[in-house]
Amino acid sequence: APALALVLTAGGLAASAAPGGCDVETRYHCADVVADPAREGGRTLVLDGVRHSYVDADDPAHLEFTYVKAVASVADTAFPEGRPLTAHHLGGGGLTLPRYLAATRPGTRSVVSEIDDGVVRIDRERLGLRPQPGIDVRTEDGRLGLKRLDTDSLDLVVGDAFGGVSVPWHLTTVEALTEVRRALAPHGLYVVNLIDHGEQAFAKAELATLREVFARVALLGEPVDIGLARTGAPVGGNLVAVASDRPVDLSAIQKALDARGTGWRTVTGKPLTRWTADAPVLTDDYAPVDQLLQPYAAQRGR
Repeated sequence: APALALVLTAGGLAASAAPGGCDVETRYHCADVVADPAREGGRTLVLDGVRHSYVDADDPAHLEFTYVKAVASVADTAFPEGRPLTAHHLGGGGLTLPRYLAATRPGTRSVVSEIDDGVVRIDRERLGLRPQPGIDVRTEDGRLGLKRLDTDSLDLVVGDAFGGVSVPWHLTTVEALTEVRRALAPHGLYVVNLIDHGEQAFAKAELATLREVFARVALLGEPVDIGLARTGAPVGGNLVAVASDRPVDLSAIQKALDARGTGWRTVTGKPLTRWTADAPVLTDDYAPVDQLLQPYAAQRGR
């Protein structure tokens, strides 16, 4: 059966340039690591001048960024508490979510497809992330990683390969999403972090693409960004899409978001249809993501 898709929006984070310069040149990024003076183990991974990941080497259950809290809220409420999961992550970054799942659901097995071996080295050498059982990081393209996954084999797929400046278009299309859906078990979830600003044309196109593959779509986020506010222009930022072949309890997710102090609300049905409007469906033959994406917007606090 077609799956449910859910989207969450966090304002400002993706557009917020972090302090510090280019400390390491990887194959794909200008990278830096910034220490958090408020937390001894806290580190921010900065890629191309944008804060990409926050990790606490001493406390993997600590989540700093709003969009990560949103992903965690979905995972926390969608599966029985503490149950180990089989997960695949498209994009590794600072490994925040694999480490969170390992800490909160002991026995979880996470495989990570990270295309940039330089980021993997930074995780080990600069963020202090030691190898641990249950987290297998592979240097590979995410689309190729999807193709080798067994059908109906996963509880969770997490996509965190999109940046605020550029998007790997081949992970946005109907064909890519169909591969994700094939790999998920009937009860499984797909969760993907998106970033867009202003009119959010790319995000709306990706939502339209999700709706082409999955049956139900919901949207969570700042009211002004998801069409719930009567006044004010959308700002945008991080968005998280979630897809499943079974219903997702939006009320439970709302409670989890409230408990984490996000201030987000949910929208689905006709309001979401109006939000996506006439956005194009992305395919391997037509995916003009660079033209649709608006990388920056006025900064808004998290």
